[in-house]
Amino acid sequence: MLQIQSTISIPESEFELTYVRSSGPGGQNVNKVSSKCQLRWNLLRSPSIPAHIKERVLAKLASRLTSEGELLITSDLHRDQGRNREECLVKLKTLLVEALHVPKKRKPTRATKSSQRKRIDSKRKRSEIKGMRGRVR
Repeated sequence: MLQIQSTISIPESEFELTYVRSSGPGGQNVNKVSSKCQLRWNLLRSPSIPAHIKERVLAKLASRLTSEGELLITSDLHRDQGRNREECLVKLKTLLVEALHVPKKRKPTRATKSSQRKRIDSKRKRSEIKGMRGRVR
């Protein structure tokens, strides 16, 4: 199980993990061992994500989804499959946590009287400085 939040967890049976030849570190071994991990997860068909959360995640991750609604994550950072697999799961978790984050609503506030006065004073001083640049009469 991949635990996203206290209420959301995704069973690993929903993930399709494939391993391919890596272009990352490994020296001569890189041509023989398939250590790069590709994780595919179909967000549209996932029963683990509630509908209202799924809409939010779909909106946030729309550019990363395939036409079938699959999210593809790859990792070839490490030299072995296990660590690359864990890296893919960590990437997925961070993506979902960021997509689920609801930003705080901004409360509109007014500028204080002193900040308004300071702004006007600085504009007046700047105007005087620029006015002094003219031709001397």
